[in-house]
Amino acid sequence: QVQLVESGGGLVRPGGSLRLSCVASGFTFMPNHYTIGWFRQAPGKEREGVSCMARTDGSTYYVDSVKGRFTISSDAAKNTVYLQMNSLKPEDTGVYYCARAAGVRRADDYTCKSETLYENWGQGAQVTVSS
Repeated sequence: QVQLVESGGGLVRPGGSLRLSCVASGFTFMPNHYTIGWFRQAPGKEREGVSCMARTDGSTYYVDSVKGRFTISSDAAKNTVYLQMNSLKPEDTGVYYCARAAGVRRADDYTCKSETLYENWGQGAQVTVSS
């Protein structure tokens, strides 16, 4: 059974940093024909794709609002994907989810934003950016 568990959320002041972790179980990072995505849902808004990483070719994608501030990475030995979030803004507040899209081999605008491609989801981690 595939499980994804997020951690690392919390309350941080504007300009601060957080690192989210997504630990996967029930499958291994090898073979690597899948994509891990990070999505977030702000209060009163629809969930949106923020960043994703394709394990097949290592390609990554970031939505414009987080480019230059967020970095997605992975540690195959730990079956973990990270989202390093720097220079956080109040508009980054929301529940952050990691998800897996099996068979997706490329990270781009379409694959990172199409929720229907992702069949496994974590429970979410709350990130609050406030002074």
